[in-house]
Amino acid sequence: MKAFVFPGQGSQFVGMGKALYEKHPVAKEHFEKANEILGFRITDIMFDGTDEELKQTKVTQPAVFLHSVISAMCLGADFCPDMVAGHSLGELSALVAAGAINFEDGLRLVAARAMAMQQACEAAPGTMAAIIALPDEQVEAICAEVSTDEAVVVAANYNCPGQLVISGHKEAIDAACAKLKEAGAKRALVLPVGGAFHSPLMQPAKEQLEAAIAATEFRKPVCPVYQNVDGQAHTEPEEIKANLIQQLTASVLWTQEVQNMVAAGATEFTECGPGKALQGMIVKIAKGNEAVTVRGVAD
Repeated sequence: MKAFVFPGQGSQFVGMGKALYEKHPVAKEHFEKANEILGFRITDIMFDGTDEELKQTKVTQPAVFLHSVISAMCLGADFCPDMVAGHSLGELSALVAAGAINFEDGLRLVAARAMAMQQACEAAPGTMAAIIALPDEQVEAICAEVSTDEAVVVAANYNCPGQLVISGHKEAIDAACAKLKEAGAKRALVLPVGGAFHSPLMQPAKEQLEAAIAATEFRKPVCPVYQNVDGQAHTEPEEIKANLIQQLTASVLWTQEVQNMVAAGATEFTECGPGKALQGMIVKIAKGNEAVTVRGVAD
């Protein structure tokens, strides 16, 4: 069975999508439609901008979404998913690719998500850190020990065995990283991100996005969509919407998602979008399972 997966923020690079735009009429059409919807030429930044311009949240999230969804479109008949999933932002890409949301509405939701998250970051500054080579349970326990009402730190992204990203207030992240290193973490690396994504600090963004999601038409997808909040397959529009709303403050259960997809019969994973981050994670999650192959879609 074929699974198609879609990356999140952090996978962007200058030049992304340019070859698609130049080679595929369907790509050019949708990129130009995106420029019109967003009210600025995001393609200029994606194709020929600077790293700093592309790092702006209002640019990054739509850029990754566009590259991912349009890559899937350009596959044509080769895009034949038995199941889909996306990491954080990538979940919206997956929902559009699977027909649960149309392209225009998906892009508007991504733009609304980016703006809401940026505002939440400014209201409650925070950060994230990658913890390498410690059991998840140990990371969770130390986060719970360090976290207070005034300085929160939680497990945010369960990326693959031995790699868990934590999120929260900077002082809580620093304290947790120190304890995690003492506990034997190979690395506890603070990430260059704009805020504490997938943590309680995103509550204001969640409330803003809830209104936008409620006003958007969702349809039954062409195949099951595995969602971040519970790692399970969903096909009912109301369930999908509820999970998407919870996603901003909940952990991304990527390891569990991939494990559940493999258990459901997935043997071929294709990453649609910039970078190769998900391919690396899936190889580690499915380590030892020789039936599973992983590949990416290049421009």
